[in-house]
Amino acid sequence: MILQSTLSPSTPHSLSSTVSYCPSFFPSGSRSFISFSNGRPFNLSIQCSVPQVYSYGTMDYEKRPMLKWVDIYKRISLMENPQIGVASVLNQCEKEGKKVNKWELCKIVRELRKFKRFKLALEVYEWMNNRIERFRLSSSDTAIQLDLIAKVRGVSSAEDYFTRLPDTLKDKRIYGALLNAYVGAKEREKAESLMERMRTKGYAQHPLPFNVMMTLYMKLNDYDKVDELITEMKQRNIHLDLYSYNIWLSARGSQGSAEGMEQVLDDLKLVPTIIPNWTTFSTIASVYIKLGMFEKAEQCLKDLETRITGRDRMPYHYLISLYGSIGNKEEVNRVWNTYKSTFSSIPNWGYHAMISALIRLGDIEGAEKMYEEWLPVKTSYDPKVANLLMGWYIREEPFEKAQNFFNSMIEGGAKPNSGSWEILEEGHIKEGRISEALSCFREAMLAETPKNWYPKPSNVSAFLELCDQEGDNASKEDYIVLLRQLGCLQDESYRSLLVGHVDVEVGEGEGKSFIDNGTEETEGEESDMLLSIAE
Repeated sequence: MILQSTLSPSTPHSLSSTVSYCPSFFPSGSRSFISFSNGRPFNLSIQCSVPQVYSYGTMDYEKRPMLKWVDIYKRISLMENPQIGVASVLNQCEKEGKKVNKWELCKIVRELRKFKRFKLALEVYEWMNNRIERFRLSSSDTAIQLDLIAKVRGVSSAEDYFTRLPDTLKDKRIYGALLNAYVGAKEREKAESLMERMRTKGYAQHPLPFNVMMTLYMKLNDYDKVDELITEMKQRNIHLDLYSYNIWLSARGSQGSAEGMEQVLDDLKLVPTIIPNWTTFSTIASVYIKLGMFEKAEQCLKDLETRITGRDRMPYHYLISLYGSIGNKEEVNRVWNTYKSTFSSIPNWGYHAMISALIRLGDIEGAEKMYEEWLPVKTSYDPKVANLLMGWYIREEPFEKAQNFFNSMIEGGAKPNSGSWEILEEGHIKEGRISEALSCFREAMLAETPKNWYPKPSNVSAFLELCDQEGDNASKEDYIVLLRQLGCLQDESYRSLLVGHVDVEVGEGEGKSFIDNGTEETEGEESDMLLSIAE
């Protein structure tokens, strides 16, 4: 969420995840994207993230002319060696006579955050911090920095930053940024405690902090708490905004209640000042799909398409994925052709949505052709796109085909992510190769993306069973050590998988929930709220 100029709700216009995961509170948002099972039984669960909702006193970027910031942004974002640092780029620009002002730098930060280049965005602010005689940073800027610190260096660093700030500067924006950091890390107790402090200070008089807390409860599958916050808002005469309703719809849908969801929709219709956006209809459609009510879902998708405005790509991704889950190949192709005729270029996630839908439809040949179409036009080699096909090969083809595909990914310039290595691990487990599977698991742990990765419980269980079958206690013990290092053994769901295989001692942090792999973050397009449909 980019801080803007007024305190009124901003107009919704677009939608990780995943979760990823979590939205930024005031400063920015990370998103979750529709991720469907590929070639496996289809099971929908619904989560949501909090969108851009309110604005807090920053300048109106749209009223300023486009200046030299674009060239500087490109030089920063396209650095061949990011280790050189943003400061070197900005210093060089100034040596060339391109002296930048605060508006231009804030615009660069906005774009970097939009595409999730958080480390680079933080370096821009650090460059400004070292020039206090030139740049006066506002409370909004401080909130953005806190948000970036949490994303780049973790919640503890964000807490330290917050503690060092003078109390006079800690307004609702700063508190909101810290609350968002807690929610992003699923720090329930800290988030609830800070929310209570915000209530006491009068910083919880509008929907945004409630939306963020509801997002936390959605991630923790505590849907009753969502209802409690909605009730509190109504009792305190805090008007729900569109995002509050979208989250509420998601919560009711996650409980498998079409009737409950429709009651929320009826409530929304009584508020003439709130107009449902395409996110609303994608939320409702996904619930109907989950419940097998495809006719109602298709009507919602038609309504969704009428809500697409401007140059927003994300609705097309959702339409393709949702039509794919219904099994309507004709509509998948129609939306794809419309998408391609509307935009001169399609981002990686557009191809991700299309390949995923084709695999779900059983059109593997079409998915392979789409992958070949993507290769020469891709903006970068995103392994998440390739993982879709590799995952299908592991499940349906001889292991060698998946291995060869993996090798071709690397030759093509891909840097395998944790998911890539886990797919190979799954294949080695099926082939009964313990040593190779354990090696892939280690590589998955070492991969840079996604952050906070945790293995699929099904793979954990399968590996332990294989070790028992082969009597390989040494590998099993090594695997348990790695699980502990990841923090998985702090979660009851993982610990339960070890019953009968090993005695597990649990360290500090018992009770945290880590199984949220279905929420995968999307490409960094500006978004309001994302609905995550996970396995």
